[in-house]
Amino acid sequence: MTKPGHRTPRRAQGELEALVLAALRAADAPVSAGWVRDQLGGDLAYTTVVTILARLQAKDAVTRRREGRSFVWTPVADEAGLAAFKMRRVLDAEPDREAVLASFVTSLAEGDERLLRDLLRRAEGAEETGSGVDEEGTD
Repeated sequence: MTKPGHRTPRRAQGELEALVLAALRAADAPVSAGWVRDQLGGDLAYTTVVTILARLQAKDAVTRRREGRSFVWTPVADEAGLAAFKMRRVLDAEPDREAVLASFVTSLAEGDERLLRDLLRRAEGAEETGSGVDEEGTD
């Protein structure tokens, strides 16, 4: 509990969302906002947790379904999928996609650039064959 007049340190932007998503990923099944609050230590107001969950739903990062009188929440993707979602949101916010992508690719370490090229080749092969898997692997 904080002393009167003292505020808890403000969290970095996105930190609460990341904590909520981590709690949801740790759950074995869809969970309530109360469960999420308990996992985060209970120092947050219930309404704060609900607000964060609603923001994540608006970003298509979580889904909810009614269960009884409240909702239960589920993450849409795993950690890698959520990171990709964040990357797409940043890219979508920029007016010059080509410049952003070119800058991104040229800033990659050699191994990461090679991995990205391999992944793009696999995706291209999957499009051409109409399947979701490239049977040849890497070239």
